[in-house]
Amino acid sequence: MIYFMGALVSAYFIGAIPTGYILGKLMKGIDIREHGSGNVGATNVFRTMGKIPGLAVFIIDFLKGFIVVTLLPFCLIKFFSAPVVFSYGFMYLLLGISAISGHIWTIFLKFKGGKGVATTAGVIAGQSPVIFAVCFVIWITIFSVWRYVSLASIAAAISLPFFAVLSGKSLEFKIFCAIIAVLAVYSHRTNIKRLMQGSEKKLVQKNQR
Repeated sequence: MIYFMGALVSAYFIGAIPTGYILGKLMKGIDIREHGSGNVGATNVFRTMGKIPGLAVFIIDFLKGFIVVTLLPFCLIKFFSAPVVFSYGFMYLLLGISAISGHIWTIFLKFKGGKGVATTAGVIAGQSPVIFAVCFVIWITIFSVWRYVSLASIAAAISLPFFAVLSGKSLEFKIFCAIIAVLAVYSHRTNIKRLMQGSEKKLVQKNQR
């Protein structure tokens, strides 16, 4: 169990790495929290710093989630002989939740991080590539029609529990997906309010196309 507790802490700190904040400092010498929406996620970096930095933040944040449910357990099993600890599927899911929580509530920025979308996508991709692919199609479809990253992200997250049920996944995976859906709605609560008010910004405005 000590291995798993160490893995949980490691997963949190991996997820807590504030990619957008770090790249803002390194590439532009700015605090991304003082620009745009003030969020450290890929969308705000995209709007504030451009496509390449925004894509870089997304990829790195995605990999944070993917690594904690694939490479991290592998390393523990390979180098620390802890196979019994990771013989249960829910162990991997707890690692995923820990990483996502680290991203949303990062200790490095006074517990104010991103929305957790990219990191969540990485976790899902690592645990169920098929469900990830289906949710990604949903994200692309909604974004293509309405151009709201937040709306597409919420829709994709909310669809997770339904696909987990339809695909006959384990009970712990279904519960995990339900938790992810709740976290997505919670982390996007201000976006939901702006969407209802009609003041939410699209990723690409008409005059930018």
